[in-house]
Amino acid sequence: MNNILETKKIIKDFPGVRALNNVSVDIRENEIHAICGENGAGKSTLINILSGVHPFGTYSGKIFMNGDEMKFHSIKDAENSGIAVIHQELTLFEELNITENIFMNHQRTKGISINWDYMNKETAKWLEKLKLNYVKPTVVVKNLGVGKQQLIEIAKALMKKSKILILDEPTASLTEQETEILFDIIRELKKEGVTCIYISHKLDEVFEIADRITVLRDGESIDTKEIDEINEAEIVKMMVGREINQMYPKRTNKPGKEILRIENFDVYDVDIPDKKSVDNANFELREGEILGISGLMGAGRTELVSSIYGGYSGKWRGKVFFKGEEIKIKKPSEALKKGFAFLSEDRKGEGLIPTMDVKENVTIAFLKKFVDIIGINQNKLINSVNKVVDDLDIKTPSLKANITTLSGGNQQKVLLGRNLLFNPKILIMDEPTRGIDVGAKHEIYVLMNELTKSGISIIMVSSELPEILGMSDRIIILKEGNIVKEFDNENKSITQEDVMIYAAGGN
Repeated sequence: MNNILETKKIIKDFPGVRALNNVSVDIRENEIHAICGENGAGKSTLINILSGVHPFGTYSGKIFMNGDEMKFHSIKDAENSGIAVIHQELTLFEELNITENIFMNHQRTKGISINWDYMNKETAKWLEKLKLNYVKPTVVVKNLGVGKQQLIEIAKALMKKSKILILDEPTASLTEQETEILFDIIRELKKEGVTCIYISHKLDEVFEIADRITVLRDGESIDTKEIDEINEAEIVKMMVGREINQMYPKRTNKPGKEILRIENFDVYDVDIPDKKSVDNANFELREGEILGISGLMGAGRTELVSSIYGGYSGKWRGKVFFKGEEIKIKKPSEALKKGFAFLSEDRKGEGLIPTMDVKENVTIAFLKKFVDIIGINQNKLINSVNKVVDDLDIKTPSLKANITTLSGGNQQKVLLGRNLLFNPKILIMDEPTRGIDVGAKHEIYVLMNELTKSGISIIMVSSELPEILGMSDRIIILKEGNIVKEFDNENKSITQEDVMIYAAGGN
């Protein structure tokens, strides 16, 4: 097969770090080529070079398309050459509607006026293709969930009818059902002659969709293999430089007495106040336990846990008992005082403050803890942050490094460290490993085990069934706002099929 795209000895340096070191990759025409590696391996940097974000002249090495050397001076140059990118971080304009986002910078006109009828009809076709035909093209993007926004991002890229489509962690916010829709689209694009470069941490997806795989580690291309010539363990070893014998560490901690009880809990839709997103939820959490909450997107998982924490923008009602006493939590600050901490699924939008450094991101919510009679005690603050960095093994060049320079896994550890700074009793983790690599996931799982051993109780919402099954002591399953099943998972005998039967509506 002919190579449609090649990189030859690409080297890219940033201040104090070499992001790519002699990276050579060949992408065959009309294939689905996976690129895997830990956060910080150089995947995003390589994508940014191929898409013109890092223009010609800011790196050394060469790029070829169909044998011709390419020198992209801008994103537009790459797009004009037939390369489109679906980035991991959403680039939609939240205040605009779906049609306005999809046709941004290439509106259709009729005479001197914008042809809204045509653009809305074309948008409706893409929504139908993405199984979102129940969503109107005129819906404002901010009113959609993260998963639906990701599908809109995908439609926006596919509208360009490119020769090469680069997808960077495209399923990070998608349910299994939405992921299958995306895979069907990718397979159809392949039949139509489109080459796809698929970036993912989810190796099960890679084995399902890819023809070949290239592994990057520490800025270098380790190897390229046909997908049927390699197994998952070999890929993980290439990615992390060592074997991970057990992805989910053994749970030796035995949960204690009840610490939290939720009774008759209702949560109402933000946009439709009379509609329940969660209907009459009842469950308990024990000391030192990991309680997994599973269900398809739209089942009400995030609405439930964010309401318990007081962070939901809609209305809710019901009873919350903490250590046997009923408590009222109306906002996150009240939850923090009670000993509740919350790790949001939206690391970028609701967690990190991108203009701040590591130290500021760790301490921003708890500056009062470091105040004495003359102001903020900087020595006490720095010592506390250093302890968080050491305890969680956060890899950062310094406490003053901007948070955006850290890998996704280390950013997640910073947010976890922020939540642990005041020694919480209950930690709510919504999609705790979304968008982070295999090695970093394992580190998060080890940390979760250690936290429960210290007496912290964890509620974990996750769309990844292996994660739910591998880490949870008990599992509750939500479907359309209702808790339809509870599993005791102490012996780890529950299967993915057991969960999906109830999540999808069986019994």
